[in-house]
Amino acid sequence: MSEYFDPTHSEDVLALERSDTRWLSTGWDGGFCRDGTAYNCTVPKSWDPEDISADVARRLDRAGFDATAGPVLLTGVDQRHARGARLGPVTVFATVGLSNPTTLPLEPDERRAAGGTTEETDEPPDPGTVNLVVGTTRSLTEAGMANLVAVAAEARTATLLELVGFTGTTSDAIVVACDPTGETTQFTGSATPVGRATRACVRDAITASYRSRYDDSEPPASVADAEHGAATTEGAAVFEP
Repeated sequence: MSEYFDPTHSEDVLALERSDTRWLSTGWDGGFCRDGTAYNCTVPKSWDPEDISADVARRLDRAGFDATAGPVLLTGVDQRHARGARLGPVTVFATVGLSNPTTLPLEPDERRAAGGTTEETDEPPDPGTVNLVVGTTRSLTEAGMANLVAVAAEARTATLLELVGFTGTTSDAIVVACDPTGETTQFTGSATPVGRATRACVRDAITASYRSRYDDSEPPASVADAEHGAATTEGAAVFEP
């Protein structure tokens, strides 16, 4: 059991409860808020609602949850594959799905070999998604929370590159949570206690969820082989300021 969150799994929803928590979400309807619960919600592969808010509200209600202002992450991964990791002042929960992987090849030859689509889209998330909820018992500034998103994203990318060679998916999202009454902490970089613990927890939670999700199946071998893969193959104009 997590010392930071009280996790509850009902229907296709994982609720991570903690009273009076400050949240920052990069997911759907994200931003800063202060509430008691964050949700990781599984949606079907064909999911494409006309009204996302109404659809999410119905799913949470069906699962027995009363969503108010808490963040909601969306994924095609079954919540039975969610895994948590805890170290020091940090707890992380992850779900890993890789049906829509992304890569960022560096060289022109690598770009040509990457395949996949480069089309831009504002459509709802594809069926995969790597979702992370990062919670700390420390009280962070808004800047510290935003930086912790970057630390978690870096750890996610490093872990996925080691596991499967992808940099992420087209719909990854991160929620960061902190305790407003905890020890005040200004910095959250990789060399700080919060940053170091976050990196370790993200790595281990992602690895555990990946192994659960792909215990009896294989993720796509490449972006080109994936149903919804995307590679950033464009080259930018580089200049001196």
